[in-house]
Amino acid sequence: MLRWVVPGCWMPFVWCLSGAVAAAPVDDWPRYGNNLDNHRFSALDQIDRDNVDELQLAWRFETGRKATFQSSPIVVDGVMYLTTPYNDIIALDAASGDPLWRYRHDLKRRKTCCGPANRGPAVDQRHVYSVTIDARLVALDRATGQRVWDVPLEVPEVGDGEQLSAVFGISELDGAVQTGQSGYSANMAPQVFDGKVFAGITGTGYGLHMEVDEGGERRLSVGGISGGHGLRGFIAAFDAANGRELWRWYSVPEEGWEGVLRETTAAGDALNRNIRRERADLGRFAGSWRYGGGSIWTTPAIDAGRGLLFLGTGNPSPQMDDTTRPGDNLYTVSLVALDVHTGELRWHFQQVPHDRWGYDVASPPVLFDVVDKGRRVPAVAQASKTGWVYVHDRRNGRLIRRSAPLVEHHNLFQPPTEDGIRIVPGAIGAVSWSPTALDPATQTLFVAGIHQASDYFRRELEPTAGRPWGSFSFFKATDEPDWGTLSAVALDSGELRWQRRMQRPMVGGVLATAGGLIFTGEGTGRFGAYDTDGGDLLWFFDSPYGVNAPPISYRVGGRQFVAVAAGGNRLFGYPTGDELLVFALPE
Repeated sequence: MLRWVVPGCWMPFVWCLSGAVAAAPVDDWPRYGNNLDNHRFSALDQIDRDNVDELQLAWRFETGRKATFQSSPIVVDGVMYLTTPYNDIIALDAASGDPLWRYRHDLKRRKTCCGPANRGPAVDQRHVYSVTIDARLVALDRATGQRVWDVPLEVPEVGDGEQLSAVFGISELDGAVQTGQSGYSANMAPQVFDGKVFAGITGTGYGLHMEVDEGGERRLSVGGISGGHGLRGFIAAFDAANGRELWRWYSVPEEGWEGVLRETTAAGDALNRNIRRERADLGRFAGSWRYGGGSIWTTPAIDAGRGLLFLGTGNPSPQMDDTTRPGDNLYTVSLVALDVHTGELRWHFQQVPHDRWGYDVASPPVLFDVVDKGRRVPAVAQASKTGWVYVHDRRNGRLIRRSAPLVEHHNLFQPPTEDGIRIVPGAIGAVSWSPTALDPATQTLFVAGIHQASDYFRRELEPTAGRPWGSFSFFKATDEPDWGTLSAVALDSGELRWQRRMQRPMVGGVLATAGGLIFTGEGTGRFGAYDTDGGDLLWFFDSPYGVNAPPISYRVGGRQFVAVAAGGNRLFGYPTGDELLVFALPE
């Protein structure tokens, strides 16, 4: 095992800079995005275009938790750390899959806003960290799996969740089954840096999520009820040694939430807002920031040299219905840069002011350098639910470019109507939480995307004593065919190098390797390897469960492995299971 040692440090070099992974050997996969830049790129090339067709299953591990499985494992010094739905944490021998220890999480509350999924752990030299669906952050001893500390992020029971009974009688929702509502939870993979653990809260603007029968198929519907629902999102930094909270940044400010009431996005797209009405309502709804939303779904990227932490924020609350939240609703649906040491806001870029469509900034940001007007500029890219990749100067947030569209745009940023208006991207967005992968040699970003149309409705509701106003705005997926996309985006120009149409909407994430390969999974159960140059499918493996988690690659004993969780996604209707699949070339 390759171990780089710094004089005076008893740990490998990977752990000796500020108590965090700084420059990991290529054997490991020590972070959610493999590095602080969230590249999800492996420099390993033992598996390449010429031999990938020989790839075979090396081992599999069943977690015993059959539910939506989104975890991205961590591998350090030959040990794999894996989280499961409902927040168990498991350590495995990364070469054989033999279990080393298992932590079984005792949930304080099983009813959660956003389902049972967890997106992975974080690891430093002593501890394994994970957030939980009952809004906690736990630290375990890396060697034994024993709990070292356990702190609440927030009280899960705070606030009132939306209830399906409020919208009974709406014909488009006949037979709907409620699947989610607002309520504090957490499912992101934390980030660790400089002796701090960074974790964000979800469920603050989740709205009312439902499944509706559409010709025998369960289809997604999601909406928001005017006034009083939702919570206030935040990300916080914790002392890695003891769990003490060091700072907290709220994604909805107490003052200035209304912004400047923009009529267009920063890229010039008309938002079709009733600015006059919103200005008149500012005084009436001055306190709406208190439940303003802005969940943190994504693992931050960190520019260590500049001391900047980059993250995305979710939709404002109430989701989709804007009656009681006039203004731009800062800092929701934004790419944000914070001072990593203090949590102070350095800059923000709001992709969709006054969002009414649920276009969260959900896919993790990626750091790289780009040439802009003849100069090399430190940049940050983010693949969005709006259907573009945004590229910014990461020093100040200036928009350098927006990519060519990743999916069809139809009636983008149009308001809802009583009869429903067809909008693409729809309720799920164009790029959901799925992480992208960057090939640094070619400056190509590989993006898993979604094409799904939704009809957007608005209905007046009967006023109640506690809510003198009443409206409900909601998306309902159409009965049109939907599909997925795998896109290669040239970051130096914003053009698409190529795009491959996939059978079903893509959710889970992408891995790129120095062997000229992209690995990604589909809800059908297919896990494939694609040529980075043109997107040709070179190899695949079929699982009985949806492969809807981000793959990783690592090396143990000179052998390269590729690992991915196969457990589906209930929200998308993909078959759920409990397998970790690990592949390698024949020995």
